Amino acid sequence: MAASRFAVFVDLENCGAKVTTLKSIIDKVKIRGDILLGRVYGYTEKYGDLTETLLSNTFTVVPSLRYGSARKNNADILLVIDALEVAYTNDLIDSFCIVSGDSDYNPLVGKLKSMGKFVLGISRSEAASAIFINACNEFQFMETVSAAKTGARGKKNGTQGEEAADLQELNKTILRILSDQGGKDELYASEVKGVLLRLKPDFNEKAYGLSSFGKLLTKLENQFGSIRIRNDNFNMMVSLSSGETAQGQQLTRDNWRPAFGDILKRYKEAGFDRVNPSIFKGDILEAFPDFQEKTIGFKRFSDIMKQLEKDGLMAVEMDEQKTMLIQLK
Repeated sequence: MAASRFAVFVDLENCGAKVTTLKSIIDKVKIRGDILLGRVYGYTEKYGDLTETLLSNTFTVVPSLRYGSARKNNADILLVIDALEVAYTNDLIDSFCIVSGDSDYNPLVGKLKSMGKFVLGISRSEAASAIFINACNEFQFMETVSAAKTGARGKKNGTQGEEAADLQELNKTILRILSDQGGKDELYASEVKGVLLRLKPDFNEKAYGLSSFGKLLTKLENQFGSIRIRNDNFNMMVSLSSGETAQGQQLTRDNWRPAFGDILKRYKEAGFDRVNPSIFKGDILEAFPDFQEKTIGFKRFSDIMKQLEKDGLMAVEMDEQKTMLIQLK
């Protein structure tokens, strides 16, 4: 599998990036391919906590010079100019990731696509324009990208606890890699290891006490049962276990509130103030594939949101385009 070669352009003013969010975005792109170039726009001192993440991923920053009412447009125009310059002068780059939901970037997306470039868009659901979403080859909501990495970790208990936690984290990472492959049902083990090395350049199976990556995958299969390993003409193939999504906890009238509350809490911990209800319902279905409103005593999903609002876990509001949003508490 030939990895895509990405240029990543981040509109900080539009996406309101935090460290965990930016790391999740970068990891999302690295799963798809190599990042050859990265730039962030609208950088000011309030984003100083991003410095380590930006430097370790060799991103450059374009400062925001604040003067007059057109200061935001200046960053937008610089992003467009830089992206087009890269598209025309750097033949190595075949894919572009634009972290913004602003419809002002639509002409840029159209031009990149006309040049045969793949365009991945990422944005907060509350800031994403439907026009921009539909213009991209692929679009991901930032809440979904970030929530996939956010979650409670168990306490480590000595060396054995640390090893178990490390293996569990590695297993989760491999599940993300396999889940994010579009229409591909399985990957070569060498492809999985290649993505792991993009995500974590110091990855080494010997750190887990095993002499080969194949043995490490076999250990994960036996210990967690969430991946499946098979041999095909001396090649090891890796896929999600058929039972990976089938053995989850079932929602009932007694447990649905804390379960939904945990999902809302993950959004808040990832730095979001508002999310689109469709994102919320999509994450519920991912965690509980058999979810149906009537199972927990409701006719419609909107009735569930009203109950959660009454419980003080969230509030429902409308934006300027009359789009419904969930305000997190």
